[in-house]
Amino acid sequence: MVGGERALSAPRIQKTIWSNFDLPLLCVTVLLILIGEVMIYSSYEASLPTVGQNLWENTVFRQGVFAAVGLVFHMGIAALDYHVLISLRRWLYVLVVGILFSTLAIGHISFGARSWVSVQAFLVQPAELCKVLMIIVLAGQLGQDPEALQGPIPFLLSALSVIVPVFLIYSQPDFGTALVVFATWVGMSFLAGVRWRHMLLLGIVGLIAAPLLWSRLEGYMRDRVVIFLSPDQDPSGASYNVTQALISIGSGGWWGKGLRHGTQSQLHFLRVRHTDFIFSVLAEELGFVGSLVVLGLFVFLILRLLRIAALARDGCGRLIAAGGATMLLTQAFINLGMNANLLPVTGLPLPLVSYGGSSLMTTLLALGLAQSVVMRHRSAQSTLL
Repeated sequence: MVGGERALSAPRIQKTIWSNFDLPLLCVTVLLILIGEVMIYSSYEASLPTVGQNLWENTVFRQGVFAAVGLVFHMGIAALDYHVLISLRRWLYVLVVGILFSTLAIGHISFGARSWVSVQAFLVQPAELCKVLMIIVLAGQLGQDPEALQGPIPFLLSALSVIVPVFLIYSQPDFGTALVVFATWVGMSFLAGVRWRHMLLLGIVGLIAAPLLWSRLEGYMRDRVVIFLSPDQDPSGASYNVTQALISIGSGGWWGKGLRHGTQSQLHFLRVRHTDFIFSVLAEELGFVGSLVVLGLFVFLILRLLRIAALARDGCGRLIAAGGATMLLTQAFINLGMNANLLPVTGLPLPLVSYGGSSLMTTLLALGLAQSVVMRHRSAQSTLL
């Protein structure tokens, strides 16, 4: 009889778990992907010749395939109990370090960075996956014992853990992704309850080390900062694309010029318009109102992740959702800031919207982890009630 009761209980628990799936989060995610597909077509694919083009060369089609595969991973990671991943955090950290070392050794150089690995016909950016894996690792380190966080040891151990992947990603060099990983750790440490004086001490150390860090930056990275601070003194023309982005944003007006009617993108004045600077194209073609809608969708997405963090029934689940929110907020903030010339150019795509398979699937994995948390925010006993 006891075995029969267990057999009947398991389906009821599983059904109740899926009833906690955050459907609004998924709907907004898919909506942002669809907006990205439209903008990729309008900004880039529509202006290319179609004669003799292979279907796989079509960026809209490729992005759709990446989205479909990413959504499968999204559902798969949601179905997996996040506690299993937390228990494997040490192995996942070894995997992160191994992946990044391998990238430096055998990676494919593109745009001056050894950030890519060739897999069949695909170019994969392993550092993107490492962003999500580090969220799991840090959640396991910082979410286990809240009382232990009152001392400096857990914070220092997490700092040592994050320094290695940040350094390896920067060495590719990929300063933007390294910055996102570092900012995610800072946000997760704050939300975990690390004492202010420990974080303040880290900030003081960072300020002292700033001159050394500046001297170790790659030349083009320093140039981007100098150009950002003094855009008028740019004899090499390195600020050309930022200027074109500002023209795109400013010329959109309230309602925009309409899809495929943006002069800066359609006449190819704006470079990398379907990746790093896709928001400038969106602002020109959909205007202030369209831009505001997209920004509103991102705000909604981040608020849903923070809601999941508040609902989580343990510290690890709370930090997984909060880490995902911090990662998305940091990357979106940096991308929008460089489009509007409020931040130096870093080469980070706009999550879910910009073209790029590695970035898209990584974001969907992070959101799937958050779904795994909210689906299990009630204990197994309460799901039977």
